Order: sequence, then C-alpha cells, then structure tokens
Amino acid sequence: MTPKLPINIDDLLHHRTVENERIEYKEGWNPESILHTLCAFANDFHNLGGGYVLVGVAEKNGQPQLPPAGLLPDQIDAIQKELLNLGHSAIAPHYHPLTATYEIQGKTILVLWAPGGETRPYKAKTSLSKKSDWAYYLRKHTSTVKASGRDERELLSLAATVPFDDRYRQTANLSDLSPYLMRDFLHDISSELVGEARDLDIETLGRRMNVVGGPSEMAFPKNVGLLFFNEQPEQFFPATQIDVVYFPDGAGGDHFEEKVFQGPLGRITRDALDYINRNYLKEGVTKHADRPQAERFWNFPLAAIEEAVVNAVYHRSYEIREPIEVRIDGQELVVLSFPGPDRSIRLQDLQAGKAVSRRYRNRRIGEFLKELDLTEGRSTGVPKILRVMKANGSPEPVFETDDERSYFLIRLPVHKGFLVDEDIASVATMQVTEQVTEQVTEQVMRLLQALLEEPMSTKALLEALSLTHRPTFLQNYLQPALALTLIEMTQPDSPRSPTQKYRLTNLGKQVLATKNTHQ
Repeated sequence: MTPKLPINIDDLLHHRTVENERIEYKEGWNPESILHTLCAFANDFHNLGGGYVLVGVAEKNGQPQLPPAGLLPDQIDAIQKELLNLGHSAIAPHYHPLTATYEIQGKTILVLWAPGGETRPYKAKTSLSKKSDWAYYLRKHTSTVKASGRDERELLSLAATVPFDDRYRQTANLSDLSPYLMRDFLHDISSELVGEARDLDIETLGRRMNVVGGPSEMAFPKNVGLLFFNEQPEQFFPATQIDVVYFPDGAGGDHFEEKVFQGPLGRITRDALDYINRNYLKEGVTKHADRPQAERFWNFPLAAIEEAVVNAVYHRSYEIREPIEVRIDGQELVVLSFPGPDRSIRLQDLQAGKAVSRRYRNRRIGEFLKELDLTEGRSTGVPKILRVMKANGSPEPVFETDDERSYFLIRLPVHKGFLVDEDIASVATMQVTEQVTEQVTEQVMRLLQALLEEPMSTKALLEALSLTHRPTFLQNYLQPALALTLIEMTQPDSPRSPTQKYRLTNLGKQVLATKNTHQ
C-alpha cells in the first residue's frame, strides 16, 4: 500500500489550505534545487509549518500546470533512495521529509512534505560536487534563498527553539492520542490517508500526521496532537476552553448566562461558533419608502465572529492558564485572549488591517485549522473582519492590547439597527411594567417581596410565606409569577433539580418598585 499524507491533494494543488510560499512545483527531479528548498522548509524561518515540494508538476506564474508531467515508477524509486542519501550527507543536522505518491489526471506525482525541523538551524550543501561549501537557506515569499546578514543571525538565534505546539509532551504517552479523533479529522478533510489509517498503529499514524516525534524507542505525542486528538486536552493544558458569556441586562447587570466549551480544539471551535450562531445572532430588516428592496443586516455578522474566535484559538498561548472568552451584550460582542500580538505589530496597522506578523506563535495549530476550513490563511483574519463588518453596515471593529501585549481584545459593535433609543425604551418599559402590575395579585406580590433579598428554594419560600399546602403555593403564587416572567429559575435547564431556586427578574424588580411607590 502506497503511504499517503494527512492532506487533501486537490486542496494542495489549488492552494486552498496552503499558501503559495509553502509550495514548490518541480516538473522533474532536480536534487540540488530541491535540497535547498527542503533545507529552507526545515528552517521554517517564519514558523509557518514548513512546506511541500510537488515533483512531476510544472508551474507557470506560480500555478501548477495540469495535467501534470508525471513521473515513472522507476524514477520515483530512484528519487526516494537519493532523498534518503541526501538527508544524511547533504543537510545538517540530518533531515528527511515524508513522501507520498498521488495519481493526478492519469499521471503519478511525488509529494515531499517538509515540516519545520525540530533541531534548526539546518545547513545544506551549496552544490552536490565533492568539494562544496555549506549554507543556510530560507524561504522568501515563493523563492528559496541563501540566508545572509541579519536573516542568518536571526536564524541562528532560533537554534533549538521550537514553537510550543510542535514540541514533544514528555508527560504524555502515545495512548493519550485518540485514533478515532485522528481518523475523523482525516475524513473531514478528505485525506486519502483515511483509507489506510485503520490499519496503522498509533505511532505510525501519528508520525504520518506529524503529531508524534522522537526515536521509536521513546516516541512522544506533540502538543498539537494532544490539543486536537485528545478528548480532554485541558488535563495537559489547563484552561484550554472557550467561555461564552451573555449579559442580557448589560455587562453591569446581575444576571448572565455562561456556556463553557472543553475538548479537542477543532471541535470546541466549531461548537462555540455554532452555539453563538443559534442563540445570539439575529437578522434585522428595514423597509424604505423610496425603494422596494428592504435592507437586511445582522446584529453581529457570523463571518466576523468566526475570524475573531479562530484568531484567538490560533494565536493564544496554551502555556497561559486563561481561557478564550466571548462576551455578548446588547452593545457589542467581545473576544478576549492571552497574550497579545507580537510587539513587531503596530496597533495602528492592526486597526487598519495592514498588520502582518513576522513569526507565528503556533505553526501547527494554524495548519490544522486551515485543513478544517476554519481559517483561510495567515494575516487574513483582521482584514476580513473589517470587510465583513463594513458589508453588514456595522460600526468598525476595535482591536485592543496594552504596551506589554499581555492580552488581545476584539470588539465587534452591534449594528445600529439593533440599538434601541434609551428614551423610547424607558417609556416602553414603563408601559409594560404598568400593564403587568395590574395583573399582579396580592399573593404574587408577597412572593416577590420574599425574593427581594436573595434566590430561594420552594421549601424556603413556603416557610417565608407561612404556607403549608404546596398545591396552593404552586397555583396561586409560583406559577402566576413565572407566567408573568416576574421570577425565573436559577437552573432553567434542570427544572426538577433538588437544588432549584427562584429569583426576581428585572421586570419583577420593576413591578415591586412600582407597587411600593404607589403604597
């Protein structure tokens, strides 16, 4: 069985999940040029996650020419043998890409996957002659170049520094990786590797997906593998979660709703976005007298929220014990994560959508999010948020951090169509309160007064009201108050919970205040 890679080959050929600068096309086998490119990908100067070399595919103006030129079977065998030799003799430290063959429009091509190396910086021979110098190579946009001057010094400073998500987790073992989650991921991205994944042991599958590293006698899962393919990654990385908090009465109100999402990173990202979409996004319509078309808009456009949340998942530090928090009220939706953007990024550039990060904190998390179609690529999130908010007719988003870059906050203001004039709202509230007050019986008012200080259970309310007959309490006190939304359960999802209590709503407080005023 021919081994496959954890990618969708069609997406790779059409740059859907991998940027141009991470792909190089070669119509034929050119060992010297390909060696230099592999060295550059291994050095992964910008922490983008290495790259791919597609042998047997010609290119024109950076685009693959299809159908491909292709390779013959004996050529592929010879190339793989030469690659093994070059990895030992022509690059230092030793480095070997993962390889796979694919049939594209009747032709066979060889794909070399060169992840960012674990022991950078890497040097390669400048030529394959017997007497050759050695040099460091980097990727500059879509080209491979020798490192020199400042770039070489910076590359050397990266020695032995591997991004957190690509490091081994020595407190974990391979059994902490779920083969079911790994196969589900391969199925979701339509990778050809899914066909053989069931027959591979966890170490082999993990190495094919580059979420396992180290020698065979002491293999460890990588942090990115535990974040995506463990059911409880928070046991290794505390606060790996997304908290969605809704304040129906505003951030200063007493009441709020909270939903916590924990689990594999891809799953909680999708689940949190789906939850926000189902519960808190609303479409508004404005009709105009001068034209037949109505104006449609959202309180918060989903695409902007997706980019803000995925940006936080991608760029937060999983060494900091702080969750990603999404706060929603009638004025704005806020996404908070820790820490902030790199100091090389100026806040004014960020606000203008022109910021480009020089180096990424998590090179592997970004790869998996792109494969899952949760993000488009590097440095596209902020411009897209700006573009989507404008298209929805929303106010401009606001990006905040401090001088220490200890946090990053994205504010998405609500569309003005969902803002209610305070004077109108005050009058409307007064009218509603007066209408409800007229329906409040003496028994319900006694119940509201009993709940004025704190939430109370049914038993406590019976005692406070000096009642012994439970059916009478339910029929004349509790049920009418609930029907008028003057009180609410503290655990609405578990109405029969033994710890259930009842508390005043804002309307209940207003009715009580109105009644006291008239007395």
